[in-house]
Amino acid sequence: MESDSIVIIPTYNEKENIEKIIRAVFGLNKPFHILVIDDGSPDGTAQIVHHLMKTEFSDRLFIIERSGKLGLGTAYITGFKWALERKYEYVFEMDADFSHDPHDLPRLYAACHDDGNDVAVGSRYVSGVNVVNWPIGRVLMSYFASRYVQMVTGFKVHDTTAGFVCYKRKVLQTIPLDLVRFKGYAFQIEMKFTSYKIGFKIKEVPVIFVNRREGTSKMSGGIFGEAFFGVMRLRLDGWFRKYPKIKE
Repeated sequence: MESDSIVIIPTYNEKENIEKIIRAVFGLNKPFHILVIDDGSPDGTAQIVHHLMKTEFSDRLFIIERSGKLGLGTAYITGFKWALERKYEYVFEMDADFSHDPHDLPRLYAACHDDGNDVAVGSRYVSGVNVVNWPIGRVLMSYFASRYVQMVTGFKVHDTTAGFVCYKRKVLQTIPLDLVRFKGYAFQIEMKFTSYKIGFKIKEVPVIFVNRREGTSKMSGGIFGEAFFGVMRLRLDGWFRKYPKIKE
């Protein structure tokens, strides 16, 4: 089945969720392909994907297996490069744990394909605080992290740490992917901020974020520490770095 869109799903120990999320994406009216980036999950996540590839989805499900936990940012960079080597015009980031609703994928697609935006962000905070079943401390930390980014950088996106994103091909062709510094939450901020500084059009699409149903969170204090200090680095970049021009 042909598609102009690839959904990149990084995984580490997601055996409870991976088959369900794959079937949910493939059940949409709009056809998407999926690329799973698995960081050596010891729970058998990759084996589940391989089974689905062999039995049902050989033409639209793909996997890259890496040895060990190498970081969310490097997983996406690996996926971006893979997608750019192929025909995809729209490249999506999405979690495996159903915190991102697969039914919102066509809305992100439409924001880029139909409405002429270059980046579509599935935003928890553009229309209030749309988070379900998160501990209040986590909600406040995430919300004020995005406000902190806005304050330090002047960047107007409300949900800068969002991991539910659609990029047009030309965005990923223009950003120097090998120069992206950060691996955790700061990676998400850096990609959006760099897109903005280059001059790409960014649209926030309101979504409801639901805390994972099964499995365990991969969040850590180090990830937030990287984001906190990384934002200051991005602010300095905004003053002194020469950003590439958009390729027509």
